[in-house]
Amino acid sequence: MLPQLTFLANQALLLVALPAQERLARWIPQSRFYDVQGHRGGRGNTIENTLPSFAWGLIDGATTLELDNGITRDGVVVVWHDEEITHEKCIDTVPVFPDDPDFPYVGKFVANLTLAQIKTIDCGSKRQQKYPLQMTYPGTRISTMQEVFDFASCADPSHQILWNIESKINAEYPNQTRSVEDFVTKQYEVFAASPYYSSITYQSFDWRTIVAMKERHSDVVTSALIDDETATRPDNKTSPWLAGLRLDAFPGPTTSEQIAQAVYHIGAQILSPAATTGKSIDPAVDGYLPFTTTEMVVEAHRLGLLVKPWTVNRMNVAEELLKLRVDGIITDYPNVVRRLIKSYNLPAAPKYPKQRVLSCLASHLMRESSS
Repeated sequence: MLPQLTFLANQALLLVALPAQERLARWIPQSRFYDVQGHRGGRGNTIENTLPSFAWGLIDGATTLELDNGITRDGVVVVWHDEEITHEKCIDTVPVFPDDPDFPYVGKFVANLTLAQIKTIDCGSKRQQKYPLQMTYPGTRISTMQEVFDFASCADPSHQILWNIESKINAEYPNQTRSVEDFVTKQYEVFAASPYYSSITYQSFDWRTIVAMKERHSDVVTSALIDDETATRPDNKTSPWLAGLRLDAFPGPTTSEQIAQAVYHIGAQILSPAATTGKSIDPAVDGYLPFTTTEMVVEAHRLGLLVKPWTVNRMNVAEELLKLRVDGIITDYPNVVRRLIKSYNLPAAPKYPKQRVLSCLASHLMRESSS
């Protein structure tokens, strides 16, 4: 017998019979378009998780801007994916003050650096080898979440942008990031003060943060991330990522269905699974093994959940997912996936005016560089 379901999970029962777009509209009233999410803004096109990536995500017609949050040593919510400032993506410039013992900053954990230290780092000059078409913006700094919202309000004065914001907390190595308490408290403070509050989805691989956010702020839409590494452990131990749950405690009968049932149980409205498992690349390549399966999507929809897989950068994978009737696709190439969903006669979000967005980008980059 499973433990008692949360209130929001019970609420999901009301949505079982609804088509996908109606289910989405119940959770996020502003959305009337198929959800093409610009992963890290759209890192295939522009340096990731920066104001330029979000600007081009809007210009390219992403329905939702997906991004990540870390928290600095002095408690500021910043937009960055990795737990550390990586040499692959960033370059040191100067220390905050002479003989700063923390300098150089690149290579250190976000949680161990202050905002002032992070603001000296150039994270816009290095094009990533996996993304040869990626535009660079030399000198670009890591932004705070507040700075991203400020830029968005300029580019989008009617506040129609949808957001999918991830807490980058490490359930296996807690000393590398700030705590669940810090993430839920600090992120919520920024969200609640934003004009975008009602259009934010809060997502995490660490389901403890989803449970904690739901307990305190039940109106926040949440999305549970999962892949083959966080779902199970080869030694049959309980995965630290699933808030103490074991998938084999759910009736299934398949692991795919157990995942949907577990997400329903914690009260999340959205299941966000990896599209593929292991080193699978493409349905046209031998050995392809999807993580997002028919059984998973059917069971999630039966429970009233939305399903939005990541990170989908191949047309063959995207087409397979659309056949499964997933409710959204998270991709590094929102412009390409937008064209695909239009070919399927699915409603696509409008593109934002290029001139206005780039004007806002220029003024906000200048403001950040002088701060």
